[in-house]
Amino acid sequence: MDTIESAFTPRETVSELDRYIVGQGKAKRAVAIALRNRWRRRQLSDDLREEVSPKNIIMIGPTGVGKTEIARRLARLGQAPFIKVEASKFTEVGYVGRDVESMIRDLTDIAVNMVRKEETERLQAEAARHAEDRLIELLLEQANGHSQHSDANHYFAVGPAGPSSTTTISHAERESMRTQLRNGQLDDVTVTVQSAVQSATPTFEIMGGAGMEDMMSSLKDAFGNLQGMMSGKSETRDVDMKVPDALRMLTEEESEKMVQMDRVVELALEKVQTSGIIFVDEIDKIALGSGRGASGGTGPDISRGGVQRDLLPIVEGCMVNTKHGPVRTDHMLFIAAGAFHETKVSDLIPELQGRFPIRVELSALSEDDFYRILSEPQNSLVRQYEALLATEGVTLRFHEDGLRALARMAYQANTQLENIGARRLHTVLENLLEEISFNAPELGGKTIEVNAGLVTDRLAHVLDDEDLSRYIL
Repeated sequence: MDTIESAFTPRETVSELDRYIVGQGKAKRAVAIALRNRWRRRQLSDDLREEVSPKNIIMIGPTGVGKTEIARRLARLGQAPFIKVEASKFTEVGYVGRDVESMIRDLTDIAVNMVRKEETERLQAEAARHAEDRLIELLLEQANGHSQHSDANHYFAVGPAGPSSTTTISHAERESMRTQLRNGQLDDVTVTVQSAVQSATPTFEIMGGAGMEDMMSSLKDAFGNLQGMMSGKSETRDVDMKVPDALRMLTEEESEKMVQMDRVVELALEKVQTSGIIFVDEIDKIALGSGRGASGGTGPDISRGGVQRDLLPIVEGCMVNTKHGPVRTDHMLFIAAGAFHETKVSDLIPELQGRFPIRVELSALSEDDFYRILSEPQNSLVRQYEALLATEGVTLRFHEDGLRALARMAYQANTQLENIGARRLHTVLENLLEEISFNAPELGGKTIEVNAGLVTDRLAHVLDDEDLSRYIL
C-alpha cells in the first residue's frame, strides 16, 4: 500500500486527475493532499501515528461537475477500497431501511474482494505451473497406455488430485509434452476433467446493529447453502472440454487452493482501516434547513437529524462489527458532497461539521468547460463514440467547430432547463448520433463528418422548442 500512495506527490496526483477531469483545481488539490497525508502518517512513530487523523472533505457544487469522479479516481490512484453511498438512503436506527454502519460492512466486503483478486494475480504464475503439471501428467500417462477412456488418441482424464498411476515418467517426456502444450499442438484434444465441488456449510451471522436488509441477505445465503447440501450432488463432476479450456479451469482451481483466506481477510481489514475512502453523496439532503437544530422540526426532519447523529460516530471513529471481523473507522477518509441549493453546510449539526474541516466549492461548468470535456480527457465521450461505431466499420470524425457547437448546445440546455452539469453531454450526443447508431450496421466503411452544420441540423430545432427540449434534452 505504501508503494502506491508514495508514488504520487500532490502535484503528480493533480496531474493524473487532470487527464480525466476538467477544471476544479481546488478540489483536486484538496484530495491530492489527503492522499499524500496517508503516506506521511505511516512514516511517523507509532505513538504519534495514532494521533494523526484524516482531514475529511466536503465538496460543495451543483450536480455533474465532477465531485464523484474526483473521489473515484483518487481511490484508483491509491488502490484504496472505495464506496459511494447516498446519505438520503439511510435511516435513523429504529426506522425501516439501511443503517449507516452498513456502509462500513459494504466497504469491508469490497476490500476483501480486492485483496483476494490481488492475491490471485500474485499467485497466478505459480498456479498456472501447477495446473500445467497436472495436465501434463495425465497426457503422458494416457500416451503410455493408462487412459481411463477407450479412445486413447482423443480423450484424456485428470482428477482434482492429479493422476493416481505410479508409472515413472522421465523429465524429457514431461518437457516434450510441455512444449507441445505451450505451442498449441494439443489445442484440439478433448479432455474429461474431474472438477471438485466443495460442499457448502450453511452459516448465518447477525452482526450487532445490522439492519433488516443485511439480516435478510444473510438468511438468503444460509438457506441457499442448505439447499445445496440437501440436493445430493456428488463432490466431483466430469466435464468434457478442449485442452486450453481445461488448463484455464485447472488454473482457477489451483489459484483457489493457494489463496489463504485468513491472510486475505487480515490484509483486507488493514487496508480498509488505513486506506478506505467513503464518498457520502447528497449530504445536503440530511441537513435540517436554516433555523432548525438537531432536535427541531417535525416529520422527515427527525429522521434527518437522526441520520446525522448516527453518522457522527462513524466519521469520528468507532468500531463496527462485520462478518470478517471488527473494523475501526478512525483513519478512513470521508469525502462528503452536496449541491447545498436549499441548505448550507452550517445547517448540519455542529459536531458533524467539525469532522469535515476542509471545504471546497466546485464551480458550475461553462461553455468552454464543455468543449474541454469533449476534447481533452482520455475517456471523453467523443472517443467512446468513435470506438463504439468503429466496431461497425463506421468512422466518426469530429471537427473542432462540431465540438464547439455541441458544447454550446449543452451549455444552453443547462441554462434554459435544469443544470445537470456534464451529464447534459450524454443526452446531447445521444440525440445527435441516434440515427447514425441505429443505421450503423448498414453504413460499414463510411466516414461521418461531425461538424457544426450537422449539429445545428439535428439539434437546433429541439433547443428552440422549449417544450420539446424538456423531453428530449
